[in-house]
Amino acid sequence: MAIFIDSSNVAEVEEITKWGIISGATTNPKIICQDGLSGGLEGTIKKIVDIVKGPVSVEVTEEDAAGMVEQAKEFAAWDPENIVIKVPIGQEGLKVVNTLENELGIKTNVTCMMSFNQAYLASLAGATYVSIFFGRIKDMGYDPREVIADTREMIDREELKAQIITGSIRHLMDVNEAFLAGAHIVTITPPILKKMTWNPRSETTIEEFNQIWRDMKKKGLLK
Repeated sequence: MAIFIDSSNVAEVEEITKWGIISGATTNPKIICQDGLSGGLEGTIKKIVDIVKGPVSVEVTEEDAAGMVEQAKEFAAWDPENIVIKVPIGQEGLKVVNTLENELGIKTNVTCMMSFNQAYLASLAGATYVSIFFGRIKDMGYDPREVIADTREMIDREELKAQIITGSIRHLMDVNEAFLAGAHIVTITPPILKKMTWNPRSETTIEEFNQIWRDMKKKGLLK
């Protein structure tokens, strides 16, 4: 299992990568618009690749297969080893995945998936990653854990190369449930990652131990 950071904020990526728990990063047009870009898209993505030293997903924004392929080639050229092209699921998207993966050797992350059917098709097309949107599936009234579990069972049974990335994480329990359901990777925003480090009982316990130590020093019992 692995954790990716779901952010294009270079400062946040740099800070959280220092924890030693980040294996890669994901971005999308919405995140990039929210975070802003200093140095343009190419400069920002290159900085993130340099920081995480692992796969970084960049999403195409063209809407037809030919346009997506051309945009993907441009993005992948920034760092062929680490750039992963995010391709939206759909008929045009599957054409793009087939071309990039099987003809051009460019890694893909098929995104915006809400069902087992979509994840299965993307895996068959050769996707390196399939991104299942946990929170958005819940919004529709379905159980995302079943989608993840069924997809993982299929990938393992048919020995496909795809790894499941679970995104659209909104709560701490989403992370736990995604991993327990079989996700290979969960991509998590900085606010949720920070919450994962904290528990009120941990805080009071740490303070209790530190207070005992301070009291012993004050009494001259420590040298």
